Amino acid sequence: MRALAIRLLTSTVLLALPGGALRAQAQWTPRLSMDIQPVGEAVCSFDGRWAAWTQRSAVLDGENSRYLTQIWMARADGSSRRQLTRGDRSATSPAFSPDSRFVYFHSARSGQPNLWRIGVDGGEAEKLTDWKGELDSFLISPDGQRIAFTGAREPAGREQAKREKRDFRVLDENPLNHSLWVIPAEAGPDGKRAARQVFDAPYHVLAPSAYSRYIGGLDWSPDGRRIVFTHLPRPGVGGWKKADISEVEVESGQARVLAATNGAEFQPRYSPDGRYIAYLETSDPPLTLRDYRLVLYSRASGQTRPLAETFDRWPQLVGWWPDSTRLLLAEMKGARSVLYSMPVDGPPRAFYEPARGTIGGIPLSGVAARLTGAKVGLVMESPQEAPEAYVLDLGGGPPARVSRANLDLAKAPLGETRRMSWKARDGWEIEGMLTLPAGYQPGRRVPLVLNVHGGPAAAFTEGFIGGTGSFPEAAFNARGYATLRPNPRGSSGYGQKFRFGNRQDWGGGDFQDLMAGVDHVISLGIADVDRLAVTGWSYGGFMTAWTVTQTTRFKAAVMGAGISNLWSMAGVSDVPEFLPDWFGGPPWERFDLYRSRSPLSFVQAVKTPTLILHGEMDERVPVGQGYEFYHALKRLNVPARMVVYPRMPHGPTEPQFALDVMERTLNWVERWTR
Repeated sequence: MRALAIRLLTSTVLLALPGGALRAQAQWTPRLSMDIQPVGEAVCSFDGRWAAWTQRSAVLDGENSRYLTQIWMARADGSSRRQLTRGDRSATSPAFSPDSRFVYFHSARSGQPNLWRIGVDGGEAEKLTDWKGELDSFLISPDGQRIAFTGAREPAGREQAKREKRDFRVLDENPLNHSLWVIPAEAGPDGKRAARQVFDAPYHVLAPSAYSRYIGGLDWSPDGRRIVFTHLPRPGVGGWKKADISEVEVESGQARVLAATNGAEFQPRYSPDGRYIAYLETSDPPLTLRDYRLVLYSRASGQTRPLAETFDRWPQLVGWWPDSTRLLLAEMKGARSVLYSMPVDGPPRAFYEPARGTIGGIPLSGVAARLTGAKVGLVMESPQEAPEAYVLDLGGGPPARVSRANLDLAKAPLGETRRMSWKARDGWEIEGMLTLPAGYQPGRRVPLVLNVHGGPAAAFTEGFIGGTGSFPEAAFNARGYATLRPNPRGSSGYGQKFRFGNRQDWGGGDFQDLMAGVDHVISLGIADVDRLAVTGWSYGGFMTAWTVTQTTRFKAAVMGAGISNLWSMAGVSDVPEFLPDWFGGPPWERFDLYRSRSPLSFVQAVKTPTLILHGEMDERVPVGQGYEFYHALKRLNVPARMVVYPRMPHGPTEPQFALDVMERTLNWVERWTR
């Protein structure tokens, strides 16, 4: 048990403003958040001299509403910083060549996704592939002579079928499996690089995706003769439960299965000495609640053995130490991401934990840390410090900041963030982040917004509060609101038992944890009991809908991409196994449980004015979930509004939509709590 504590997290943040203007901002706004440049994909060169990372900017210019990502680089000490790629198309996934002369990257700047490279000294980028179709992750061979990548060529006749309006599809038939391909790093006499399919097998080589990031993956053997990779029977976000690991000889194309249990196996990594392959294995059966262990495969004997259990049983494999004696892992610990050293024999030990803030990333999307040689590229942030790229040496010492994406421009006041904990009704200790209004005067009661995270196995971290997202936290704080971001049971970072704590109990113990957190902030003399609001996205949207059906204490609610009817949701989501994992079976086997935990079952009790925000192209939580709740509220004469965003999947992917979500959330809450 962690002792009840409130820790003050303080620092100064410098923020990007339009046109680089160096002027102070009197108040934080959602528009100001759009000027923050998220930093990601930090990676070091093999000689340890250079670091590269990505910076994303929002383009809001007339008819333009898109995000543009470019690659930056600097020396590992942060000097000689410069932008490496430019143009009106994004460049992502930077990777140094083994000789550290080039940075390879992924871009659709030619109109189709392709692989490119550019010299570390800059100049014109060189197109390496002439690909038409889907192209995913890539990996450079240890000698730098070849590049492996995963993808699928565009099916013959697909464009013609679209033009002739025959582009129908039959579910589960003719899946577009991605194969493993190899091209030479250098062009032939004809100036081209022919792509060769390494093998032909009826399964899908899994690359990281929006749902399964850091689950897929491939790796070259140290001698460059083999590739180990993750594969599924067919593509689709729900297929990860059948992930297995195989190894293929690159020249002959002969493949063999290395790991294929009733669980799922993924994220394979060769040890630098070639003796082992480390990978992650799920519980049997695999669960969307996540329960992983690290396994070591001996290439000499073909035997496997599990390594020591990690604290949260949800580690991410970052890489190997150069001497092959240890692995570097990332895992949540409370509200922080921590790097751990895992010896091949013995328990894991914390290797690096930020003094404040967290390593970037959240559990469902992966921690932003990549190991190359003896250096780790990572992204770090804190509640009052925007994300920046850093380099950490395995030999010791503090990380060196290499980017200045958000440091050099004007300041805006931010509220103080406190990491705090409270007791649940049944005695469990619950943790969360409380952010006070900018310029808060102790003893003054202020309106409070309860924000519930998604997942439900995600977690709020000590991340920057002024970035873009569905919840404009800094803007709320600027307008006099306190905000509470709890990590109730079901969250990551507190151990497997805690993460499984709301299984078959959505709206039960987790709801009580949230209410206990609100009561705690009231007891501190901070929150005004008559001016409470609740918001959340995805599972947080479900909890928002559930909350207003269970209590009338909240004066306003914002339900983003939320579930209202568990029965109908189970049959239409693109992850059909998700709810059965959480509720112990499909709805026709657990009818009473699904009904009793659906907000729609109790909608007649709602009195709280509710704003519903949903993407029209959401496949994770289809838009019908929002419609069901909205139409019920309207029939009951509850003040309600629903906004549907065309083209939008499970969250805002266009800057104008992200800005509108934040502004509508802010304005709706203000309308009903002032």
